[in-house]
Amino acid sequence: MVGLGGIYVEVMKDVSFRAVPLDRKEIIAMIKQIRSYPLLMGVRGEKTRDINALVDAIIKLGAIISNCRGISDIEINPLVVYEQGLGARAVDVRIILSKEYREVI
Repeated sequence: MVGLGGIYVEVMKDVSFRAVPLDRKEIIAMIKQIRSYPLLMGVRGEKTRDINALVDAIIKLGAIISNCRGISDIEINPLVVYEQGLGARAVDVRIILSKEYREVI
């Protein structure tokens, strides 16, 4: 799932969903699908956000989910996407283990 968070997700339900595995082309399509996408491209004097860093983060999350069977969900909120070329940074991450895995631990 990708969305801009906050009111965009909670009130406007402005999110896009896909199942892993994902490739770059599909991730970009997913990001462009959200109605708030123009905000990432820069409005009212804001700079364009680092979409490539966002795509890279989604690819890495997909790889973690695909390769770590004990994880059922990962939530990053927020993932700050800086200006073009400056990357992105996860501020808070929540990882949920699957019920089966929790029972083993």
